[in-house]
Amino acid sequence: MARSLPLALTPTRSGFLPVGRRRAADLAFHLTDTDFRPGSAWSYGQGMSSPETTSRAAGPTASTGSTESTGSTEPRPAGTGHERLTPSAGGDGFRSSWAQLDGPVHIVDFGGPADGPLLLCVHGLGGSYLNWLPLAPLLTTTHRVMAVDLAGHGRTPAAGRRTDVLANQGLLDRFLAEVLDTPPILVGNSMGGMISVMQAARRPDSVAGLILVDPALPRPRGVRPDPEIARIFAGLFIPRLGAAVLARRRTRFTPRELVDQSLVRLTADPGSIPESALTAMERAQRERGGLPDADQAFVGAARSVVWSLLRPAPLAHMVRTVPQPTLLLHGSADRLIPVAVARNVAAQRPDWRVEILDGL
Repeated sequence: MARSLPLALTPTRSGFLPVGRRRAADLAFHLTDTDFRPGSAWSYGQGMSSPETTSRAAGPTASTGSTESTGSTEPRPAGTGHERLTPSAGGDGFRSSWAQLDGPVHIVDFGGPADGPLLLCVHGLGGSYLNWLPLAPLLTTTHRVMAVDLAGHGRTPAAGRRTDVLANQGLLDRFLAEVLDTPPILVGNSMGGMISVMQAARRPDSVAGLILVDPALPRPRGVRPDPEIARIFAGLFIPRLGAAVLARRRTRFTPRELVDQSLVRLTADPGSIPESALTAMERAQRERGGLPDADQAFVGAARSVVWSLLRPAPLAHMVRTVPQPTLLLHGSADRLIPVAVARNVAAQRPDWRVEILDGL
């Protein structure tokens, strides 16, 4: 079956995926049909074959705990029984559930046709399923859309598990093997893009394709990080200080103020972010603050991202060896992950489709 992907994704400079008002026309412009059939040709490179996929219908086979509709913010403990998730209603609604993978893992089903290609959204550093709320309704007309909260993020507590990128790639691998019954197209943003590349390279049969949105991948030589961004991340490496600073900021500022500060620092046009996206980001801040050891989990994840980029050889090798069809979207004004990263990847992987979105 062809896995066509009409795609409307807007890259940003943070763990968020806010979709600005002025991007409405761009969303229509960037709708594409990406064919994931073996041997399909890409307009920006040579044709390549996607990995063999199973004939089972797209969707999860097992999840633990009960499901709930949109509105509830308090996670329920995961149970021990398994139940098949069914597609939730379309539109803005979604359904939550939990899988038990050495601790609860929060899953969201945004809906879409049960027999449609399955998109699994993987958030960035400090993100969650809420980052996808403005975007999911644009994709559920043709695709089954799900999202997973990685350990220490969103509504998935660390629960004694590590939260670095290697550990969360292992968690994603288990999720694909034990919860889903068909290889999905991974939609990875920032750190989620890094983890998606790792999964695709290490376990190619588990992934049908990649959509990378401003992925955290190695910078080419000579490209230095943004000084302000580098200063922020450097502070996270000071023992005991990083988590303490995060905790102190939560007591000094409201969740909305923290969101506004991040957008001013990391977004080209904060005024273009619609209220619905701001509300989702504010809610994400509240939910993260409610997780046990949330600050330490964030610091552990952030440090691992930085180390992976400072010692880029393993990750660079994975980029070169990913066998799946891949679409990479990147904003030209990204301060966190410079656009030079995407251009460098495009030179290394002419078979990937790379779209640079000017002014973002």
